[in-house]
Amino acid sequence: MILWGPPGTGKTTLAYVVSKATNKRFVELSAITAGVKEVRTVIDGARRATGGYGQETVLFLDEIHRFSKAQQDSLLPAVENRWVTLIAATTENPYFSVISPLLSRSSSSPSNRSPTTTSGIC
Repeated sequence: MILWGPPGTGKTTLAYVVSKATNKRFVELSAITAGVKEVRTVIDGARRATGGYGQETVLFLDEIHRFSKAQQDSLLPAVENRWVTLIAATTENPYFSVISPLLSRSSSSPSNRSPTTTSGIC
């Protein structure tokens, strides 16, 4: 799931609520400060938690538009193998800032309270 909209619209809160409602572990990373190494660490931890304890993980990645194509590519195996449930947030239109393989594996519906904006969930 990719949430997009201006700051302060509840993207992080929504991701957290989804993790709690589905009884999944919540791990948050910011694409501003994290890189592939941190993503791989979280994914490895998620694989261990799922395999060893049956605890699934929501990976919330804030500012995904800050990740390069290669960094976004590093998320694909975890998403495809369902090692994590990826919820990413962006202030930029994801159709221009998120790679198409991630978009094709994402759901879509509105996320902003204002019906006149172009923000949403992809």
